[in-house]
Amino acid sequence: MSASIQATVADGVGHLTLDRPSALNALTYDMVVALAEVLESWRDDSEVGVVVLDGAGDRGFCAGGDIRELHAFAADGRYEEAHRFFRAEYRLDALIARYPKPVVAIMDGIAMGGGIGLAGHASIRVVTERSRLAMPETRIGFTPDVGGTWLLARAPGELGVHLALNARTMDGADAMHAGFADAYVPSEHLPHLLQALAERADPGTPSEIVLLFDQTPGPSALALARDWVDACYSAPTVEAIVARLRAFADGRADAPGASDAAADAALDVPRSALPTHPLDPAARAHAAAAADELEALSPTALTVTLEAVRRARTLPSLEAALEQEFRAVTWFMEQHDLREGIRAQVIDKDRDPRWNPASLADVPDGLAARVLDEQRFPPVWP
Repeated sequence: MSASIQATVADGVGHLTLDRPSALNALTYDMVVALAEVLESWRDDSEVGVVVLDGAGDRGFCAGGDIRELHAFAADGRYEEAHRFFRAEYRLDALIARYPKPVVAIMDGIAMGGGIGLAGHASIRVVTERSRLAMPETRIGFTPDVGGTWLLARAPGELGVHLALNARTMDGADAMHAGFADAYVPSEHLPHLLQALAERADPGTPSEIVLLFDQTPGPSALALARDWVDACYSAPTVEAIVARLRAFADGRADAPGASDAAADAALDVPRSALPTHPLDPAARAHAAAAADELEALSPTALTVTLEAVRRARTLPSLEAALEQEFRAVTWFMEQHDLREGIRAQVIDKDRDPRWNPASLADVPDGLAARVLDEQRFPPVWP
């Protein structure tokens, strides 16, 4: 077993803890393999009635895959090692989703990328006031994976597209609203929740026990943004999304001449369809910031991600979404933008990536469809 995993069994509870707190419990290949082995060994173990999955330390559940390891794979051309990691990780995510026993995932603190892959598909997903969830892949010239497109595609309205493209971070209330979590438990009550799961007091099922500690979170900023997000992020392309965000942020939706046909055609929507009295008084500023973010991110990553989330809405299963994601990530591993994004954000930390191509207008037509359709390597499931 990996030294970065703790696995114990007591009182009918199989307790799995990611134990790499100095790296925010970021996942390595050995950790993924160890998690899968333990879960398989517990599948038919009569001593395990419920599984609890959490992270060591007080900063986070799991920050995702080990980005420096990913960069080494890409920079050194070690693509087969990367493919091995992704296959193992995706199979683990699907194993958790289909596990025959309840899996209670506690996302206290940071849960991003691969951490969402572990916890987001569990049967009972718990967040706290310290939770910070995100699929931040576009910030490094990459695309959401680990079944993230499956979850994002099922968020209300266009919130999933917004979360994916802008890599927006959710708090506990946002995660509940977007469908990434099932219960909100204050962090100070987590020890009592674990004790109750072990004692199996009435009510006895894990879901009922979690409900005893569930509280109503505060208002969700994501829910408050739904009107302008739906109006802007329903545009057919990333360029059109940015154009709608700018029009809304600038107040052109309710300006004189707002029915100008040429302007409407440029936005691909009547400007009257953009909210003139948004629920959030700061909505225009948020839209402007979102447009600024999109214009600073990898045009290639944004284009592929938009197509991936929208296609995931039509896919029949999580496994199908994971296969689509595998086709995308294996392509990205060989691209300049992923190496450059990790360099700028993680290695050199100059926060000044040089994307290629540098603008959305220069992304080749049909690129996203080719990336998502082409089976260049053996699939995740033979």
